[in-house]
Amino acid sequence: MTLSARGRLRSSWDRFTDAITSETSVFVAKRLLQALLTLLLASALSFLIIQLSPGDYLDTLRENPKISPERIEQLRQQFGLDKSWIEQYFLWLWRIVTQGDFGTSFAYNRSVVSLLIERVPATLLIAISSLVVTWAIAIPMGIAAAIYQQRWVDRVLQVFSYTGQGFPSLITALLLLIFAQNTSPLFPVGDMTSIDHADLSLLGKILDVGWHMILPTIALSVTSFAGLQRIMRGQLLDVLRQDYIQTARAKGLPENRVIYVHALRNAINPIVTLLGFEFASLLSGAFIAEFFFNWPGLGRLILQAVQVQDLYLVMASLMMGAVMLILGNLIADLLLKAVDPRINLADIN
Repeated sequence: MTLSARGRLRSSWDRFTDAITSETSVFVAKRLLQALLTLLLASALSFLIIQLSPGDYLDTLRENPKISPERIEQLRQQFGLDKSWIEQYFLWLWRIVTQGDFGTSFAYNRSVVSLLIERVPATLLIAISSLVVTWAIAIPMGIAAAIYQQRWVDRVLQVFSYTGQGFPSLITALLLLIFAQNTSPLFPVGDMTSIDHADLSLLGKILDVGWHMILPTIALSVTSFAGLQRIMRGQLLDVLRQDYIQTARAKGLPENRVIYVHALRNAINPIVTLLGFEFASLLSGAFIAEFFFNWPGLGRLILQAVQVQDLYLVMASLMMGAVMLILGNLIADLLLKAVDPRINLADIN
């Protein structure tokens, strides 16, 4: 290749990169502005719904005869519960905007942010591991089911799929607890580390946490894996029936190239979109596993906050869920662009 040809090629590549970068930047900026409005409306609606529930956090303290009415009134003023819900909401919002302060937990008397930071890593650990396991197993199995349609491989995988969808996370967790009880102490249940965790080496600590993650990860993965496998199978079968696939085969292209280059590239697009919703449901899906396996994550913390009406802790968790949903959709759209450059981000609403 001549120097002039290389120069033209590099110039074309630079223009393409600049166009993509510019388009992506505008798209991300637009989405972030929309996200601010969405979070504002979601926070106001969530605050109103919480206020519509009867009573407040101080109701549990009023039942304690050791706490005087004067102390109750003092706490009421300290927590700002003597103000209207509109005043409470705007004071809470103003602290977030000016100080980054999401309030103080009534029950723990600690910063809400510090509580969430303390619990989020444990929840994300099993949630992300479940996502990786689900996709690593479901996608190849869905592809295999489509390739060997109506053969014994497809039939066996369909049995797995129907069985998995028939066992929601709640039932799966219960069955895994029974399994752990009957195989004890092979699979540990409760907490995320062993008693002697501090005395282990770095590798030993990693293996210890990983061993404790096995059952919660399986409980989270079974239902998602079954549904994703069926979707992948259906999408790939639909693409394989298209005319351009038949044309590619007629030209004598190898079957592996037809499937894994031409067909899979188009079949994967709807699956990538699902990744956004999977990402958004990471935290909520992990709550069931945390409850059953006594995993020290956000699940139990937020459940207790809802039960005692710990206002600011509940609000922070709801906002975290909304942020996860927005980020999930944004990541899915950007992945779609990466998978299929023909997609114009400006056309995505």
